[in-house]
Amino acid sequence: MKFTKRRSLAAGAFAVTAAVLLAACSTGDGSDSGSSENADGLTEVKLQLQWLPQGQFAGYFAAADQGFFEEEGLDVEIIPSGGDIVPQDALANGDVDYAVAWVPKVLGSIEQGANLTNIAQIFQKSGTLQVSWADSGIDSVADFEGKKIGSWGFGNEWEIFAAMAAEGLDSSTVQIITQDFNMNAFLQGDIDAAQAMTYNEYAQLLESTDPDTGELYQPSDFNVISYEDTVGAMLQDAIWADTERLDSDEDYQDTTVAFLKAVVKGWIYAAENPESAAEGTVAAGSGWGPSHELWMVNETNKLIWPAANGIGVIDEAAWDRTVEGAISAVNESGASPITTAPPATAWSNDWIMKALEELEADGVDTTGSSFAPIDVTLLEGGN
Repeated sequence: MKFTKRRSLAAGAFAVTAAVLLAACSTGDGSDSGSSENADGLTEVKLQLQWLPQGQFAGYFAAADQGFFEEEGLDVEIIPSGGDIVPQDALANGDVDYAVAWVPKVLGSIEQGANLTNIAQIFQKSGTLQVSWADSGIDSVADFEGKKIGSWGFGNEWEIFAAMAAEGLDSSTVQIITQDFNMNAFLQGDIDAAQAMTYNEYAQLLESTDPDTGELYQPSDFNVISYEDTVGAMLQDAIWADTERLDSDEDYQDTTVAFLKAVVKGWIYAAENPESAAEGTVAAGSGWGPSHELWMVNETNKLIWPAANGIGVIDEAAWDRTVEGAISAVNESGASPITTAPPATAWSNDWIMKALEELEADGVDTTGSSFAPIDVTLLEGGN
């Protein structure tokens, strides 16, 4: 997993930040983004993230910072969300060319008529946790009965409900509490078990001070249930493309392969250089402190690498498990993300395989067989 060509981090970060600022100022008219070239002859591409700049998206920012998009003939504008933009809606409306979003969320949009295709499953594992106090007695999903369980909602809750369904639990036996995207309610005792991502909210706990000891909380203070270890595990961050354009637009097809090649190189860079990748996401606008951001990049890498079949390749068994879980999940309002299996066009390995084949022909290791995470020490407040 080695590259010899590097770009100036500061210059690349400035370019991405400028693109983000321009995106924030743009009103957008909902028209198809199409394909166009800039003054340098690079194909202009818009990528919609599902949240603000942070280590979760380190590979995309690294692809820009290190010049990998440019090497593939692309000028990529990375557009953050922060909750005000639904990535798959932006893609379906033609406002962007590609979008990053969790699979069950997009499956719901596809069932409602969106014509989208998963072209690269970047996260191979679920990063969702349910965290309780060590003395809570909540050691498994079965222990949710009679407890107050935190959930963010907004499509992030389906793993919780799928895992509960497998245990015969529903909202009549489990009290679902709407949780903010932090751990405050849990720390204040309002929630028995809080939803957390390995790369974000769990770190927020470990960088918080225990008022009883004056020291930072330790992993031993908590019970952690990983949804990856339950039948509720679902595929998360994936890259989505416009299905119709993939079928009919040769330029879009070529751009898709080039885009995926650059993204793969970006994620390889983030795996090899997590410190630099974390600096890049901070420069792009992340509001997290440096130790939190480094933790985030490191934990995100663990969800991607090693990739036995190649980064981004969709595992059919994991896809089927996600679909089954999405059908079985029923929230407190009686709704499910989907009611039937999605069409065959909802995912394809064709484009990522083409990208990987071209990279492998250049001697690039796309499986990350030698990947090893680093040790990250969280500081108070993530600073």
